[in-house]
Amino acid sequence: QVQLVESGGASVQPGGSVKLSCAASGPHLEYSTIGWFRQAPGTEREGVACVNWHSEYTYLSERVAGRFTISRDDAKNTAFLQMDSLKPEDTGIYFCAASYYPCSDKVREDRYKFWGQGTQVTVSS
Repeated sequence: QVQLVESGGASVQPGGSVKLSCAASGPHLEYSTIGWFRQAPGTEREGVACVNWHSEYTYLSERVAGRFTISRDDAKNTAFLQMDSLKPEDTGIYFCAASYYPCSDKVREDRYKFWGQGTQVTVSS
């Protein structure tokens, strides 16, 4: 059973930066894809980024490309989401999730089996 714990959520002003971490534990992590999702109040959960094992492939949705960066440190079993130039519409609960499907140009929630509890990011002036 893979377990995931997010950290790093914060309240920042527009234009600010936040770096989220996702600490993973469990079997076969070296074969896993890590995805980041977010959910704003009253909206469906949205996939924003994913990174393949060994960081061979990464994907960022159009809404965050150019502002967010996804990475992972396999030696530490930790993935990161660096978020820069934050906007109020980036506000939400951010979840990391693990999948044994490869990262692709569509971060499909149904392909992610293991989920963290989420961390809150608020962007407001």
